[in-house]
Amino acid sequence: MKILLLFFTAAFLSACSISESHAMQKPLDGQVIVIAHRGASGERPEHSIASYALAIEQGADFIEPDLVLTKDGILVARHENEISETTDVASKAEFADRKTTKTIDGQTMTGWFTEDFTLAELKTLRAKERLPQLRQANMAYDGQFEIPTFDEILELAKTKSISTGRTIGVYPETKHPSYFAAIGLPHEAPLLSLLQAYGHIEKSAPIFIQSFEVENLKALRRKTKLRLIQLMDEKGSPADRPDLSYPGMATPEGLKAIAEYADGIGPNKALVIPRNMLGNLTEPTPLVRDAHEAGLAVHPWTFRRENYFLPLSAKSGIDPRDAGDIVQEIRAFIAAGVDGIFSDNPAQAVAAIGE
Repeated sequence: MKILLLFFTAAFLSACSISESHAMQKPLDGQVIVIAHRGASGERPEHSIASYALAIEQGADFIEPDLVLTKDGILVARHENEISETTDVASKAEFADRKTTKTIDGQTMTGWFTEDFTLAELKTLRAKERLPQLRQANMAYDGQFEIPTFDEILELAKTKSISTGRTIGVYPETKHPSYFAAIGLPHEAPLLSLLQAYGHIEKSAPIFIQSFEVENLKALRRKTKLRLIQLMDEKGSPADRPDLSYPGMATPEGLKAIAEYADGIGPNKALVIPRNMLGNLTEPTPLVRDAHEAGLAVHPWTFRRENYFLPLSAKSGIDPRDAGDIVQEIRAFIAAGVDGIFSDNPAQAVAAIGE
């Protein structure tokens, strides 16, 4: 059963003091947290206010926005700064001349980029489903939702914390921070300024800041007490530190180095429990144990209910779009000792943890 949340008075909450709850726990204390990956993105177009609001309704402890910047330096939530996959920008004749090709983190991309638009221009666009082949039902919501600012997301979390009587945490990711810094749009100042404006200053605040890069987390550590998470993929290297490798960072020595500037890790779930050649889960690796010994929380990503993403034993059939047994997969990771999970399907994740 989900832990009971403590209730504080509305006056106390409205003063921006957040009540004690699951979202404020120390990284290694208490029950597994549910981080709504881009909101309830399995049921609504990702990074929309509707997606975040549904995730909160379904019981998520945290909502997770990926943050990129506009031309005028405003933080907005998009999976990437290239927005043709997640908005209707390609259909807008007035923005046809904004289409361009850029190299970001060593990858060449062609499309439309947030840093070439003001916030006012982005607000004329509407979100669409990023995975239409797998989530056709979500396409019914295409064209309905704006691109939200980080300010709007923090305001949603504050408002819902008051109306529900439980703390709603926010778990922002800085996307391509070294790229944005190089073009004169660094994340750190607007990010910390907004968080401070909402009263999020101390380590006990219901906030985790995450990044796949290293140096921006180290820079943030010098400027904030808020909890930081080093994201790690199954392979490859941080864009700003090609001398490192994610598998190397997942070793006991690498984890000790991470513990000098971060409070936890967000690993690709294959680093926690790999799959065999048939696609079934195998035995857990030592990562959770080693991370805990270094004092780091472990929040693997990403748990999704479609057959396409599930282990073979959890699939419900051969149609990749059908919903399989995501609860079975999540339970295996809970048994492995993780401290939180990122999921596109918060309702099922909450149910798995409750059971």
